[in-house]
Amino acid sequence: MAERLDVTGAWQRVSMRYAFVESIATVVTWAVVGVGATVPLWFATDGEMPLWAWLPLAGAVVLTVLGVVFAFLRTRTIGYLERPDDLLVRRGMLFRRFVAVPYGRMQVVDITQGPVERMFGLRSLKFVTAAASSAIVIPGMPGTTAEELRDRLVAVSESRRAGL
Repeated sequence: MAERLDVTGAWQRVSMRYAFVESIATVVTWAVVGVGATVPLWFATDGEMPLWAWLPLAGAVVLTVLGVVFAFLRTRTIGYLERPDDLLVRRGMLFRRFVAVPYGRMQVVDITQGPVERMFGLRSLKFVTAAASSAIVIPGMPGTTAEELRDRLVAVSESRRAGL
């Protein structure tokens, strides 16, 4: 499918290792839901579970597989493009989102790293501007890339403060 936003430049994609981070979250979530819905049925049926009682666990397995597949597809859609006046961030498969963050409006550029991201050597870069709903996150960036981009963005935003 062709890009509908006509922007020249080389988009930088996040690491595909981020798909594994998302997959682990999906597996854990659906395992808890599946087991949490099946175990009470096991106790309610005195240990002899009829076939229908396994449906919640089977549904959780199907949703886990779909979630893992979509994690890899979603990861391919996340990217960013450094332009002369702003940083353009994109994400989304079905509902695409393109956000342009002007360098002069950036107030905070933050790097976060959860335990699973740490296992894969990834970090998330978060930009905050003066607007209330303007927290933009670029997840799945390798450590050195995230730090270099943060340093570049801080330097550029300091030189272009827009009346703040």
